Amino acid sequence: MKLDVIKLDGKKAGSIDLDEALFGLEPRADILHRVVRWQRAKAQAGTHSVLGKSDVSYSTKKIYRQKGTGGARHGSKKAPIFRHGGVYKGPTPRSHAHDLPKKFRALGLRHALSAKAKAGELVIVDTIALAEAKTAQLARTAKELGWKRVLVIDGATVDANFALAARNVEGIDVLPTIGANVYDILKRDILVITKAGVEALEARLK
Repeated sequence: MKLDVIKLDGKKAGSIDLDEALFGLEPRADILHRVVRWQRAKAQAGTHSVLGKSDVSYSTKKIYRQKGTGGARHGSKKAPIFRHGGVYKGPTPRSHAHDLPKKFRALGLRHALSAKAKAGELVIVDTIALAEAKTAQLARTAKELGWKRVLVIDGATVDANFALAARNVEGIDVLPTIGANVYDILKRDILVITKAGVEALEARLK
C-alpha cells in the first residue's frame, strides 16, 4: 500500500510503499485483546497483600470457656469472623504475568499497525530530527498538524533533540522501534512513524 510522506512542517515529502504484511491486514480484535491483556498483566505489580489469621497481632488466649455460654465455641480472636481478625484466603504478593508465544506477539503488533492504517490514523514523516530542542516550537508544530494524543516511533534510536522537546509536551510520546508495542499504539489517537522507523519495523517483523 502507498502512503504520502510529510515533513514536520506539514509539507509533502514524496510517498512510501508500506508492506501489506504489516500495514494491510484485516485487524482482529481477539488477537489485539490477547496481546494487550498479556502486556497489562506483565506490567501489574502484584504487591497486594493482607494479614491472615497467623499474621494478625492479637492475644492467643481462649476468649471464653468452651461450654455453657450458649454461643459458638470460639478459641481465637484472630479468626476471620471477628473484627480485626485475619483475612481468609486474601491476596498475597505474586506475579500476574502469563506466557504468550513470541510469534503471536509479533502478529499482534502487525494487526495494531494495520488497525491504525485502516482507520486512517497512520502518519509517515520523513524525519523528526530537530536543530534545537525547543518545547514551545514542537508544541506549536503538533497543534498545526492536529496531533493531540500521538505516539511517535523513530528508528533504532530517537533523535535526542526531539525527545527532549517532546518530554514536556502533553499528548506526545516517543519510542524507538524496539519499544513499539500494541498497547501504546492502540492507546493513542494517531500513530506517527518515521521512514527509518518503517524500515526498522519491517526488518523486525519479517
